[in-house]
Amino acid sequence: MLGVKVKDNENIDRALNRFKKMVTRSRLMVDYKERQQFTKPSEDKREAMKKSKREARRRQRDDY
Repeated sequence: MLGVKVKDNENIDRALNRFKKMVTRSRLMVDYKERQQFTKPSEDKREAMKKSKREARRRQRDDY
């Protein structure tokens, strides 16, 4: 569980920003959104293949 302790004389907005950064870096919301909807393993595999093809094309274009 993530949590932020508010330091002495610290603004609440700054503590809230620190908490938001922690949530973003931990990828907690990304995992939550992925689990909202079930995807078949074959769909996951297909998406991974598409992603790898895009990255390969991008790497090839950058090496050019």
